[in-house]
Amino acid sequence: MLGILTGIIILLASGFLALLIRGRRLWASYVGAGGVVAAAVLGVVSSARILSSGGVESLRLAWALPLGELHVSVDALSAVFLLAVFGMSGLSAVYGIEYLAPYGGRKPLGVSWFFFNLLAASMVMVLVARDAVLFLIAWETMSLASFFLVAFENERAEVREAAWTYLVATHLGTAFLLVMFALLGRAAGCFDFDRFGELKLLSGNMGSVLFILALVGFGTKAGFMPVHVWLPEAHPAAPSHVSALMSGVMIKTGIYGLVRVLTWAERPVWWWGYLMVAIGLTSGVFGVLFALAQHDLKRLLAYHSVENIGIIGTGIGVGLIGMSFDLPALVVLGFSGAFLHVINHAIFKGLLFLAAGAVLHETGTRNIERLGGLIKSMPWTGLAFFVGAAAICGLPPLNGFVSELLIYLGAFNGAKSMAALVAAPMLAVVVGLALIGGLAAACFAKAFGIVFQGEPRSEQAAHAHECVGLMRVPMLFLAIGCALIGLFGPWVVSVLAPAVECVSGLPLSSVAGQLATSMRPLTLVAGCGVVLIMLGAGFALVRWRLLRHRSVSTAVTWDCGYVRPTARMQYTASSFAQPLTALFSPVLRTARKAVAIDDVFPGHSELETHTPDVAGEFLFRPIFSGVGALFSRLLWLQQGRLQVYILYVAIALVTLLVWKTR
Repeated sequence: MLGILTGIIILLASGFLALLIRGRRLWASYVGAGGVVAAAVLGVVSSARILSSGGVESLRLAWALPLGELHVSVDALSAVFLLAVFGMSGLSAVYGIEYLAPYGGRKPLGVSWFFFNLLAASMVMVLVARDAVLFLIAWETMSLASFFLVAFENERAEVREAAWTYLVATHLGTAFLLVMFALLGRAAGCFDFDRFGELKLLSGNMGSVLFILALVGFGTKAGFMPVHVWLPEAHPAAPSHVSALMSGVMIKTGIYGLVRVLTWAERPVWWWGYLMVAIGLTSGVFGVLFALAQHDLKRLLAYHSVENIGIIGTGIGVGLIGMSFDLPALVVLGFSGAFLHVINHAIFKGLLFLAAGAVLHETGTRNIERLGGLIKSMPWTGLAFFVGAAAICGLPPLNGFVSELLIYLGAFNGAKSMAALVAAPMLAVVVGLALIGGLAAACFAKAFGIVFQGEPRSEQAAHAHECVGLMRVPMLFLAIGCALIGLFGPWVVSVLAPAVECVSGLPLSSVAGQLATSMRPLTLVAGCGVVLIMLGAGFALVRWRLLRHRSVSTAVTWDCGYVRPTARMQYTASSFAQPLTALFSPVLRTARKAVAIDDVFPGHSELETHTPDVAGEFLFRPIFSGVGALFSRLLWLQQGRLQVYILYVAIALVTLLVWKTR
């Protein structure tokens, strides 16, 4: 606990110091990033120790505020999320030093580092707060810090719009959380999380109301559909190291909050799990579909965050159904898969955003249609993106496969149940995850193939070069992390047992026993991965020995009928995805503009597609337009005179006094 609290202090102190020296670009970056790295080391060590021991460390202090107290605590559940927050914060900060360097001459980088450190510190405080007032203060601080980070390039209109969209969405979610905590505080007589857990306040009809409030409030931050609309706007607009932090870990605070609330329930109502599975699968399938239709590389990755949050939500739903029907295997495998996917998604999504940031840094564009051939000039970045793409698609032996396999095992276990109320949603989980995996593979075949393979499609891509060392190091660490968790999956899963115990209420021995049933397939996958790596290394060694005394050169073999390929001979992102986007056109509502090929020797032809966010365009935009039109009719109240506004305040106070004293 001391290491984590010290980490918060270091984050805040280094952020303020970077702000004070904001005029000196290099020093501001080193001070800000150095503080994050130091805090990350302390936080990772402390969190790993608490998770492995399964213990709880707490601190209570009085404060001067009229409500609540300074109550912080770290248990195994918090430790899982803290590992992701501290680890990703440190690596993103190292990357950000060089990424922000080109902005040094026209922007005060100390301001950016101040908000970056404040975001990291507030996320940690959200995860350790055990008082509702303290939690909401940290939650609001996190929202405001990330707003200013998203608005870093505020001179661009689209960035300003994305930042305001995010701010409105996050405050709408917070409104639901305020109501939830007010109801909990009224029932418990205080705002202490421990008291909420002792009383098991999430029971009966009121418990269901509280669950819905938590699902909407925390789900908005997490990015569940349809309240995800801020996410594909804010993540592309932010600097890439901030995108990695927000997508990799900040949205997970919504998952943490929802799971923490579930610990205050004695027994979940059966439909809670059904609703979580439905929301999870909807977010997963629609997230990957909308990702498939994107041409902006960072926007594509943002929609994949919606997809992976859906996978995590599906795992939580499997666990809730297991708790409702007393099926320990579903509880353990569902929650274990969800928690491991929290960490896995932080690793491979952070890796993908950093690789995409390197592409943007070197080419100046995120438009997939203007890229191509980058594997030749940016081999390190291309390899990093490939590892992240394979991991996010759930391919063995990388980390994404392990967490999804746990959810699959839980769903298969439930599908064997004789109870139709259990078997039906579990079959839906199996089919849904399979569909998500297939579509994700198609999407990243497009992303990697169009961006890194073939010939350059623009001058920016043709003159790109590899990013510098400080940007490569975090990508290397994350790529290694993808491989290590995949190869050591059985051990990593066993470490999560205390966290599953926290939320499930099952004894640790029972959790460990259920996890033991998953060890055989995990061990088999890990073993096959090790064998494949050894075979690859062996073949590479044999090849090196055979060729070390020979002259090795490259030459054209089969040229497919042409010697000098050009970008016009290649698939575009639109044409590659067109068969799938056409298949799902009733959902995607893709607008298509094409000049067809109509001659044996065709001249100019083109295909252009645009896919709007259905929830944003056809749900929230009409709602907000209607609300705006309604309030515009009240403009007559704005007289522009101070005396009138004071009169309004007086009328409101008198009305409240009459209402309170009657």
